[in-house]
Amino acid sequence: MGAVRPKKHLGQHFLHDQHIAQRIVEALQASGYDKILEIGPGTGILTTLLLQRFGKKAVHVIDIDRDSIAWLREHLPLPVTHIVEGDFLRLDPNALPAQHFGLIGNLPYNISSQIFFRLLEWRQRVPEMVCMIQKEVADRLTSPPGNKTYGILSVLLQAYYDIDYLFTVKPGAFNPPPKVNSAVIRLVRNSTRQLDCDEKLFSQIVKQGFQNRRKTLRNALKPLNLPFRENAEPLLNQRAEQLGVKDFVQLTQLAQ
Repeated sequence: MGAVRPKKHLGQHFLHDQHIAQRIVEALQASGYDKILEIGPGTGILTTLLLQRFGKKAVHVIDIDRDSIAWLREHLPLPVTHIVEGDFLRLDPNALPAQHFGLIGNLPYNISSQIFFRLLEWRQRVPEMVCMIQKEVADRLTSPPGNKTYGILSVLLQAYYDIDYLFTVKPGAFNPPPKVNSAVIRLVRNSTRQLDCDEKLFSQIVKQGFQNRRKTLRNALKPLNLPFRENAEPLLNQRAEQLGVKDFVQLTQLAQ
């Protein structure tokens, strides 16, 4: 088949800069796993380099675009079972490539947040992820407490992953060029296997706290009707964006 055309409704911006692609693939540390799942390979610029580095037994890809899947099957030496046509967000965990695997991809901007929430669900199975996303989102995920960009995903991801902003990518590296800059980040699983609190409640408190980020947590968390202890006062008097992961863990402990 001929060249695959990027589809606007899928948020596709195909990377064509070979140097950038090489840097993305080289950013994978590949420690603690030997299988890799690429999200949205498109025309296979990353896939080709992944195959060169890791071999066809290690590399798996998933793409919702039927045209991309057909092109990949025709042009890349991947086993048929390693090329999956489907939605990553609906992927059955039993269909994942291995018990532990790395993730990589040039993520569609319109679903990047949903992909990160899925990463959180699979955090015990994914030691590392390298991805290209909208620069604004990358800034948010790597932001420390106290910044306006600091938010829900900043806290939830930083609770389980060390996140590094690697480099910025200009629009000209893509076809078609997006209207914003992109960035490549790397997430590496930290030593926290489980938070020292009720993790479901932790997530609820973080999400509710940022729903009204201008309010103090005392007011922002009222809808949860939690029985906070008296010594939670110093934390409740602050806003969500002022608390780090450890602070939110402590606040969750004081609500249990």
